[in-house]
Amino acid sequence: MRTWVLFGVLVTVGLIFLTCDAFPSNEVYALKNFREAIYEDPHLVFSNWNALDSDPCEWSGIFCSMARDHVVKINISGASLKGFLSPNLHFISSLQELILHGNVLISTIPREIGLLKNLKVLDLSSNQLIGPIPIELGNLSNIIKINLQSNGLTGKLPSDLGDLKYLQELRLDRNKLKGTLPASNGSNLTSSARGMYVSGAKPTGLCRLSQLKVADFSFNFFFGSIPKCLNYLSKSSFQGNCLQAKDPKQRSTALCEGTPPAKNHSVQSNNKHRSVEGRARHQSSSKPTWLLVLEVATGVIAGSLLLVAILTAIQKCKNKSSIIIPWKKSASEKDHMTVYVDTEMLKDVLSYSRQELEVACEDFSNIIGSSPDSLVYKGTMKGGPEIAVISLCIKEEQWTAYLELYFQKEVAELARINHENTAKLLGYCRESSPFTRMLVFEYASNGTLYEHLHYGEGCQLSWMRRMKIIIGIAKGLKYLHSELDPPFTISELNSNSVYLTEDFSPKLVDFESWKSIIARSEKNSGAISSEGAICVLPNSLESRHLDIQGNMYAFGVLLLEIISGRPPYCKDKGCLVDWAKEFLEVPEVLPYVVDPELKHFKYEDLKVICEVVNLCVHPNSSSRTSMKDMCAMLELDIDTSITAELRASSLAWAELALSS
Repeated sequence: MRTWVLFGVLVTVGLIFLTCDAFPSNEVYALKNFREAIYEDPHLVFSNWNALDSDPCEWSGIFCSMARDHVVKINISGASLKGFLSPNLHFISSLQELILHGNVLISTIPREIGLLKNLKVLDLSSNQLIGPIPIELGNLSNIIKINLQSNGLTGKLPSDLGDLKYLQELRLDRNKLKGTLPASNGSNLTSSARGMYVSGAKPTGLCRLSQLKVADFSFNFFFGSIPKCLNYLSKSSFQGNCLQAKDPKQRSTALCEGTPPAKNHSVQSNNKHRSVEGRARHQSSSKPTWLLVLEVATGVIAGSLLLVAILTAIQKCKNKSSIIIPWKKSASEKDHMTVYVDTEMLKDVLSYSRQELEVACEDFSNIIGSSPDSLVYKGTMKGGPEIAVISLCIKEEQWTAYLELYFQKEVAELARINHENTAKLLGYCRESSPFTRMLVFEYASNGTLYEHLHYGEGCQLSWMRRMKIIIGIAKGLKYLHSELDPPFTISELNSNSVYLTEDFSPKLVDFESWKSIIARSEKNSGAISSEGAICVLPNSLESRHLDIQGNMYAFGVLLLEIISGRPPYCKDKGCLVDWAKEFLEVPEVLPYVVDPELKHFKYEDLKVICEVVNLCVHPNSSSRTSMKDMCAMLELDIDTSITAELRASSLAWAELALSS
């Protein structure tokens, strides 16, 4: 008897171990693909995602079933993950919750998400997703909550969402969705409890969502009327659109330009059209035969041309609808996935050919900057401006579809920047033979601020000139952080990312945004690690400077560098911030921070600069004020007028004469 009991125990233990070892490989594969599509992980969420581990239940953000045999939940929110949403998540067939809000996911929502039949919660809010809502989401038969708010989604709202019979919460606010709200019913009889139709014609679209309790369609571009079956929702759920509604506040007519006219107007228009057609038919009976023949021939030719145009457009759409990305260099179909590229992203950005850039940059011999990731050339366009061309150093075999999407996204991001203190992106170059990915910026002829501070003649950067540069940088950052929507941050804000024009006006430029993605592309695609993190500077300057708070800290360091003439970090004296602390806190010794090459400086200006520096480098990031406030402090308390410059230096008259 004991032998049988012992045998039973051994069998049970063996089954447990077998179960643990038998975690579905396709789910692990899908998670690894999900990780590979993320190229920036500032909070090191993936630091414990082990590529060699076949059991992901201990990985950050992953939750498994009680039996530890399936992944049932992915919750990685507020982590600032930057990358793409992998279509291969549909291999996690038991997934019930996909929560990724508060990240920087770009590109489109994969239609494969609609294959997750067990999904109950889909939260992709507060990202940078674009494109239409896939109609395949209407196949999520068990979904209870969908949250896609605060993205850049476009197109019409799919009526297929009306098939989600268990849906209780639908949040689509703060996107760029257009069209009418797909909900209708022919009956006028409604339920007093919910405002839903209970008799008459069969409801369609959103009117079929009998369990819907919360919905938000605000701040889109929906037009038409609010469906009666949704009257039970809060009025604020419809505000900020182009709807025919008196109660909820709608967008202005100018913002709604291009939306169809009101329904009653269209009816009148149709009636007029019909009457015109009637008169035309009546008149045509009296036309001569030769005129009728001519009209028929003209119609046939026009119809043929239209048909050819339609077929050509369809063929083009087929050719550019998707590209295949090899996750691994393998012929296996499983190791390939389709990524849909948004071809509209760069439609308003000028595209240069490699040949014209080669001519402009003297056969790419005029190199003015280099790094392991890129080369910077100076050139002059024929009959046009001087340019700076950044060429990405990456091999074609390392370039994936995700990298291509990232390139397009970054070009579109840079193209929307337009300020006197930021370098203007003029265009891009994207060619296959030879493989080329380049960015074309306007050229600032006076080199970088770093060169002037550490290799140039110190007298060129007088105190007043440095104050103007500081205020110019502050204005540029204020524009990027508070006047652009969404905000833009400089990847590595330092004196090398500040270019100077002929009159020493600063131009902020983001040449380093490619570092993390190129670094990841050079690694094994199967590796999962925290390699996305970039150490910009040692010790206390380890911040990646990829967010607003990082830019604020870097701005403080940059101010110290400008007024002291010292580099941010050196082996002998360590970190500039640590060196300056003993002076910043004691007003009497503040002048020791100033560059010894400066013969004149204004103590009142120095106090303001040091106050701003203290705010920027404060250990508690929540205690830092906004760039808007700091810019106001600098502009208000530092006088950079010509009168102030003349008072500051006896040589100012000569400087003014030379610069004029």
